[in-house]
Order: sequence, then structure tokens, then C-alpha cells
Amino acid sequence: MTGTISQAAMKIIKKMQQNELTESVIYAEIAKFAKGDKNKETLLRLSSEEKAHYEIWKKYTGLELKPQKAKIFKYKLLARILGFTFAVKLMENGEEGAQSEYALLQEEVEESVHIRAQEEEHEAALLELLDEERLQYVGSMVLGMNDALVELTGSLAGFTFAMQNTRLIALSGLIMGISATFSMASSEFLAARNEGRTDAFKSCCYTGIAYLITVALLIIPYLLMDNSNYMSALLLMIAFVILIIAGFTYYISVAKGERFKPRFLEMSLISIGVAIMSFFVGVLAKKFLGVDL
Repeated sequence: MTGTISQAAMKIIKKMQQNELTESVIYAEIAKFAKGDKNKETLLRLSSEEKAHYEIWKKYTGLELKPQKAKIFKYKLLARILGFTFAVKLMENGEEGAQSEYALLQEEVEESVHIRAQEEEHEAALLELLDEERLQYVGSMVLGMNDALVELTGSLAGFTFAMQNTRLIALSGLIMGISATFSMASSEFLAARNEGRTDAFKSCCYTGIAYLITVALLIIPYLLMDNSNYMSALLLMIAFVILIIAGFTYYISVAKGERFKPRFLEMSLISIGVAIMSFFVGVLAKKFLGVDL
């Protein structure tokens, strides 16, 4: 069967055969620890389809390949840490670059048209069936993280000029952050209870944890710097803010299929804008109140 296929097409077929086998194993491995029978069933169906595609490509190459262990380890680790929905959708997003390769193949291999259609439609539909608990509470996590970013970024920026001492700033931020964490979590709990939801406690936990992690990350720069390097700590804290927003926005854009850039720009502009305004509030407060720490 390989006699009528060009070398360029054969190279693509071998690459796709390797990917299909590896991804088949990845789906099967993730299914072993994914929670929920429906999720396990969906992942195993995806694994079976990838293996079927591997067998089709094998007819053309005549090769018996082995899965890529490094890639399997990578996606299993991502699934453990960031959730299986994020891991498998990130893996499937990586196949978008293969569309030009499919276009080249369809001129020489008719079956590639069928495989491409299944990849784009059926597997995409199966991925939408995945129902992971942590993604059900993304709204709660966004609420906690957004509130912490806006409130604490502004407060730390104001404290920076008013106190001009990294340890005092960190202490003030920590006290305020912990208090705000409990306040935010309890507000989420009461709001969920008033809506008649049975998952009020889980919802408030996700909100509180997201808030507390954000608080810790924003205070770290002030603990790393000497007392007199408060401006460097402020700049590092703002860099942390941008990284936190970029990381979380990327996670949401992959796991939920949302656009990255608009959400990232919106959150970044709000957080940094509040920080700038709060910094000048600290300048004015120090000047007019005559407080010298």
C-alpha cells in the first residue's frame, strides 16, 4: 500500500500513527483515576477510537510502534495536578496544527478524510461530555481569586508607600488577607444557601482556598526583599499578579474553551489600575496624616 504514497505523506502518516497510539494510552491511563463512571466511560471510548486510528495508519506503514512514555507521563501528571479535563483538552488542542497535514494527506489517502472528520466532530463531542467537579466550581474560584487580586493588590500598593517597610507591609497584608478569606468564604456559603444549593460548603471552600492562595503569592515578594526594598517588592508583586492572571486565564481558556486574550486583558487592567490608584492613596495618606513609620 505504500507504493503510491509519497515520502512526505508517509512521514506524516508515521507521525500520526505514533500520536494516535500514545494518546490512546493516555486516555486509558487517565480513565483509571478519573472520578465518575460516565467520565471513565467517555475516556475509554476516546482511547478506543484513537487505537482504531492507529490501526488504520498501521496498514499504510506496516510498523508496530510503541507509545511515547515521556508524553504519557507528562499528561498523566497534568491530569493529576490540574484535572483530567484540562489535560485531555490541552492534548487535543495540540492536534489543531495537524490540519495542514490532513489537507496534504487527503490527496493521497482517502481514509484520512474520515479520520479527520471523526477527530473534529465525534471526539470533540465526547470531550464535552466530561464532567469534572473542580470545573463546576470555577465560578467560585474566579470569585475568590478576582476579589483577592483586586483587594489585596490595591491594599499592598497603598501600604507600600505608607509604611515603606516590607515586613510591616507583609504583616498588614497577611492579617487583612486571612480576615478577608474567611469573610469571602462565609459570604459565598450564605449566598449558596440562600439559593437553595446543597453544595454550599464545597463552594465556599473553593472560594476561600483560591483567595488564600492568591493572598500568599502576593505577600511572598515582601518577605523575600529587605525592609528598604519596598519598591522592588511592589514591582515583583505586580509581576506576580500578571503571572497569576495569565496562568489561571490559560487554564480556563483550555478547560472551558474560552478566549484567552479578552479575559486576561480585562483582569490585568482592573488589578493593575486599582494598584496604581491605591499607591497614590497611600502617598496622600502619608502626606496629609503626617504618619511616619
